[in-house]
Amino acid sequence: MSGTPLPLVEQFQHGLDAPICLTWELTYACNLSCVHCLSSSGRRDPRELSTAECKAVIDELERMQVFYVNIGGGEPTVRPDFWELVDYATAHHVGVKFSTNGVKITPEVARRLAASDYVDVQISLDGATAEVNDAVRGAGSYDTAMQAMRHLADAGFRGFKISVVTSRHNVSQLDAFKAIADRFDAQLRITRLRPSGRGADVWDELHPTAAQQRVLYDWLVAKGEGVLTGDSFFHLSGYGEPLPGLNLCGAGRVVCLIDPVGDVYACPFAIHENFLAGNVRTDGGFTRVWRESALFADLRRPQTGGACHSCSAYDACRGGCMAAKFFTGLPLDGPDPECVKGHGQAALAAAALGEVPRPSTDHSHRGRLVPVTLTRRRPDRACDENPLTGLSPA
Repeated sequence: MSGTPLPLVEQFQHGLDAPICLTWELTYACNLSCVHCLSSSGRRDPRELSTAECKAVIDELERMQVFYVNIGGGEPTVRPDFWELVDYATAHHVGVKFSTNGVKITPEVARRLAASDYVDVQISLDGATAEVNDAVRGAGSYDTAMQAMRHLADAGFRGFKISVVTSRHNVSQLDAFKAIADRFDAQLRITRLRPSGRGADVWDELHPTAAQQRVLYDWLVAKGEGVLTGDSFFHLSGYGEPLPGLNLCGAGRVVCLIDPVGDVYACPFAIHENFLAGNVRTDGGFTRVWRESALFADLRRPQTGGACHSCSAYDACRGGCMAAKFFTGLPLDGPDPECVKGHGQAALAAAALGEVPRPSTDHSHRGRLVPVTLTRRRPDRACDENPLTGLSPA
C-alpha cells in the first residue's frame, strides 16, 4: 500500500520536475521607462537569445510538459520575431500569456488574439486615472493602455487581464480598477510592488503604508473573488484569514525566470547574481538548470523559518517575500519588510546602516525617450549604441 500523498503545498516546497509558472523576458527593449520596472528595462541587450535559441527553449518546455509561459520584458511585442515565437509555442503545446503596455495592440492584432485559444494577454495599468498611472509609467501610457483594451473588447476578446502593481497612490482606486475590468469584460490582476530593478529606487515612497496594506487585505477578502493576485500577497495572510493561493514563496520550487540573454533566476523579482541558477545556453539547457542547479536544490530544502518561526503568523505568511527582503537589506530568514505584525519595520531600522544589494543588471534608457514604431528588419545584434536598436522614431 502506498503512503499518504504529501499535501500539495509540501510537494511544492520540495520542487517539481518542471515549473508551474515560468516567466520569460524576451527583451529588455521598451518604449517606456516605468519607475518601478522590476528588470530595469529600456535598452535591448545585443546578446539576447536569437529566434532559433528561443525555439530551442520552447522545445525543451514542451518536453518538460510546461503548460504555459508568462512572456514579458521590456516590451515583448517590439521584438520583430514576437509573433513567430508565439505561434511556435502554441503549435508546440506551450500556451502563452504575455504582458504588454499595449503599444502594439492594434485592431488587427486584437482580432488575432481573440481568435486564439492558447494566447492570453494582460495590459499593464498602474492607475485608474491618467494622473496616477502616467506618473509611474510615463506620459500617454494610460491612453495607450485604454486604447488597447478597447481594441481587445471590440474584437470580442473576453477575459483578458488588466495587471495592476499596487502602490501608495492607487490602493484607493481598487474599486475603480475593478470597474474598468468589468467595463471591458476583462479580469483584474493586482500584484505587489517589490523593491526590484528600478523599483528599489522608489520603493520607500511608493510601497503602500501599513494602513493601506490593511485596506488592501480587507478589500481582497471582501471583494477579491475572481481577482487574480499571482500569489503576491501571502505576507498579508498574517492578518488572519489566508488569501487564495499557495501562500508560499515558490522561487526555484515552482517558479523561475529566464531573462533575455538566457540567464535563469530563481524568481522574476530577484534579478541578482545571488539568485542566478545558470544559463539556457549551457549544456543541458534549461532542463538541467531547473533540475540540477545547486541554488534550486538549496531553495528546495526544508526551511527553518529563522527569526519568524516563533511568530504566531508564520504558518500563514511563511516569512514573506524573498526578493522584498533581499533588496531592502534584510536577511532571507527574517521578516518581510511589510510584515503585518510590525516586525519588518524593526528589522529595517536595524539594517538601515548596512549596504543594500543592488540589481545585477540595468538596461534603463539613457537620455530622452522618443515615440517608436517597429520596423520589419531584424535588430543589428552586433551593436547596441541606440537604446532601442531595431526600432525607429515614429
